[in-house]
Amino acid sequence: MKKKVFAFAAAACSLAVLLSGCGGGSGDTASASASNGPVVIKAWNSEPQNPLIPGDTNETGGGKVVDLLFSRLVSFDAKGDATNEVADSITPNSNATQYTIKLKDGWKFTDGTPVTAESFTKAWSYTANAKNAQLCSSFFSTIKGYDDLQKKGLKGDEQLSGLKVVDDHTFTVDMTQPDATFPIKVGYSGFAPLPESFYKDPKAFGEKPVGNGPYKFKAWDHNKVVSIVKNPDYKGNVQAKNAGIDFVIYTSGDSAYADIQAGNLDVMDSVPPADTKTFQTDDSLQAYNKAGSVIQTFTIPSDLPHFQTGTKEGTLRRQAISMAIDRKTIISKVLNGIGTPAVDFTSPLTPGFSDSLKGSENLSFDKAKAKQLWAEADAISKYDGQLTFSYNADGTGKPVYDAIVNQLKNNLGINASTNPVPTFQDFRDAIGKRSIKGAFRTGWQPDYPSPENYLYQIFDSAAGHGNGSNDGDYSNPAFDALLSKAYAATTTDEANTIYQQAQEILLNDLPAIPLYYSNASGVAAKGVKGFEMNWQNVPIYSELTK
Repeated sequence: MKKKVFAFAAAACSLAVLLSGCGGGSGDTASASASNGPVVIKAWNSEPQNPLIPGDTNETGGGKVVDLLFSRLVSFDAKGDATNEVADSITPNSNATQYTIKLKDGWKFTDGTPVTAESFTKAWSYTANAKNAQLCSSFFSTIKGYDDLQKKGLKGDEQLSGLKVVDDHTFTVDMTQPDATFPIKVGYSGFAPLPESFYKDPKAFGEKPVGNGPYKFKAWDHNKVVSIVKNPDYKGNVQAKNAGIDFVIYTSGDSAYADIQAGNLDVMDSVPPADTKTFQTDDSLQAYNKAGSVIQTFTIPSDLPHFQTGTKEGTLRRQAISMAIDRKTIISKVLNGIGTPAVDFTSPLTPGFSDSLKGSENLSFDKAKAKQLWAEADAISKYDGQLTFSYNADGTGKPVYDAIVNQLKNNLGINASTNPVPTFQDFRDAIGKRSIKGAFRTGWQPDYPSPENYLYQIFDSAAGHGNGSNDGDYSNPAFDALLSKAYAATTTDEANTIYQQAQEILLNDLPAIPLYYSNASGVAAKGVKGFEMNWQNVPIYSELTK
């Protein structure tokens, strides 16, 4: 998961200006195009976890595709600055508790039907409604009526009471509390509009989605390729320079990398650990390596016996494990320097980042302190179990988790082991079902440029238990209260100060263990032009040509 230098849009221009419009894989894919025109680009990907429905997509395999198929009210440029797209204006009242949204005329879905105000209000309500079990539900929690849509006995078609359609191109949004991040948050794919055809058969729609973005859906051959093509009727901010993208599904990062070298694959937004030492000097490909915004972590379920958050024993064990990990050595020896040790829960490119928060010492290697804390926990309740670390085997995490397990054995003297899960889809499904009884790999690619995205969407109580991306079901009322306070802040600086206070709670509780910030690193085949990565550590697919 969940997406960098990027600027907080509200800091780049005033809120009022912004709202008024401030400016093993398959090699045999169906990608034929005219030899004298734009070509289809082949890009590395994992199999999407779920059908391609914006409100039920919160992982990168599906997210890369959904982002290109659906346009939202605003779009982000390469640096993360927001510009109105489907929205003509997003206007707040005096205290940001109500927004009036006006849409541009002429927007259509790829089935020819118009994009209207109701295309947004119905889609947002569907995603927020607990009956529909959408993974992005928690993103709507500050809109009036959200709590009513979390009750039992719903039919699934109930609407958020805070959304009112004024006319085909205007609707209002009433908030339960001030939410100054809302005009930026709506750029996330979970806020995409949906055509009426979606509600007739959501499952079938997810297999053949109808969007309004720069690309339109062509085909999905499961576990092989997802193909999208340029949308000739799109007139938004993103101009596709290629004929389409074939997202080729790989179960091995090494295989994908070899295909880049051979010219059988065009772009890959990751580098296998074995190649991190040489990829920048490999003359068989193009390399990219710059500071990024993705944080890599692992999560220990909050109810795991002996590790429960909110208990003294659990806190001691989490802090001990964190201090027993030598992040600098892992980055140097395993990642060959393409990362930075984590000191918080966001990233150095996130507005309000600080490397000196209270509790950040819990992320520093200290073998003696780690053993002391573990002994204190054992004095409360002896732990003789085996702590497993699960990760998806089709990614590039094996060497990292092998190193973590070895360090915990050597530095803490505990019984630890890895538990590779064959595919990312299987891995995410197991997390969703809460069937993993140990630690598991997590990470976050920001959906919009704000610390709120890293904190609320991953750790607030409202995002737990299947309502969002709080995969460990962490809950701390003091943390939740600070996030509510940040929403009501009148300035970005004030909000960021409150977010820092909230992070200090996380640095004590450690619902997840931050490891490192990933560089935006990837490779492209020779002959590919326009290879750059954006604020989400993702290639700018629309710019790629050959």
